[in-house]
Amino acid sequence: MSLVCGCPILECVYCLGCARWAWKKCLYTAGRESENWGFATASEFEPIPRICRYILAVYEFDIRNPLWAPPGGYGINPDMVVLKKDYDENQGKVSPYMIYIDKDNQEILLLISGLNLAKESDYLLLLDDKLGQTKFDGGYVHNGLLKAAQWVFENECEVLKELVERHEDYTLTFAGHSLGAGVVTLLTILAVKNREKIGYIERKRIKCFAIAPARCVSLNLAVRYADVINSVVLQDDFMPRTSVASEVLFKSLFCFPCILCGTCLKETCTLQEQMLQDPRRLYAPGRLYHVIVRKPFGVGRISPVVKTAVPVDGRFEHMVLSCHIISDHSIALMEREFSSALNTLKEKDRVMDIPPQQRMERSSSLAIEHSEEHKAALARAVALEVPEAYSPSEYGTFQKVPEDTDKLLISSSRRRENWDGLAGRLFETDESGQMVLKTNWH
Repeated sequence: MSLVCGCPILECVYCLGCARWAWKKCLYTAGRESENWGFATASEFEPIPRICRYILAVYEFDIRNPLWAPPGGYGINPDMVVLKKDYDENQGKVSPYMIYIDKDNQEILLLISGLNLAKESDYLLLLDDKLGQTKFDGGYVHNGLLKAAQWVFENECEVLKELVERHEDYTLTFAGHSLGAGVVTLLTILAVKNREKIGYIERKRIKCFAIAPARCVSLNLAVRYADVINSVVLQDDFMPRTSVASEVLFKSLFCFPCILCGTCLKETCTLQEQMLQDPRRLYAPGRLYHVIVRKPFGVGRISPVVKTAVPVDGRFEHMVLSCHIISDHSIALMEREFSSALNTLKEKDRVMDIPPQQRMERSSSLAIEHSEEHKAALARAVALEVPEAYSPSEYGTFQKVPEDTDKLLISSSRRRENWDGLAGRLFETDESGQMVLKTNWH
């Protein structure tokens, strides 16, 4: 009898928990995640739309005769494509990829395409993921993506070594979208750990751009490699927010209420401290860039805003209830939105008419600001007792964790916002999205 009487109480508790979760979700918008981040500059965001076009080119069967090129083309010289491998050549181990030499920007690029819904091998790669299955470099990683990255590295390290030695001043850049973004993330870590196999290239010459990445590394690795890995997310994109293991997610596609209830219970009952201290939990990697192009709840468009940070907590932890969670994952849409965002950033610089000397000083100080922000994030990870997190000194030894790491992160963001704050005081955005001078500024 007591058990029967307890059932209504359990049902009420469960319903209240679901109602609380749904209420929070209805009020939660993507802009809240990055509201305390700093503003990105045009110079640091400049490569991203171009790299999106390069990734789009990987989908073409014949780059010389493109079928789906965006307006203006891909910007690729077909004669500088070193190699391009499709599914047959990759034996189903990884999605198609390409190695390209960009002479204009002095880059050696390895580009990997995203998930192909028509290819079973891509599904098997993404589903090869169980919580805590694979430990790597002092943290946990996505098992299937690591296998794909190892296959690419073993097969192409000699090619990369030859190119690095031939182009001594070029940057080695790994870039991918969705599934490919997760592969290039782990490929970048492999390259950093095995630099002797690719011509002893300096760490500072290795870069990674993960466009809409899957959650593929534990928190300590996500922060540790933030100096070389950059993740870019378009507003409401679901992929970087999907904390459920991919295997569970895809098996639940035909039972959406089940996964909704599971997510509800998990997010309602799990404390933030428990999430941070779970060493097996995977996150979006590296420095994060968040591009916001719509008003809350998608009621209208705004002038694009690009925020960036190296957060320890708040790395796209919550799914956003939005009709754009799928469309915001499209690489074609991202290329258009990122190009628009870059044009807005450049227009802001042009309207402000920043003197050339100060523009050069700003560019030279950006690397220093990023380095300070990265160190502060490492220190904060230690302060929050993130498993296997440490704060390395300039000489590779361990140092005492600085106090007030929150202040370090905030001060770094404030320095980044100097120019943007000035622009906000002097200019406003009209209904057409153009920046105009305020009539009553003071």
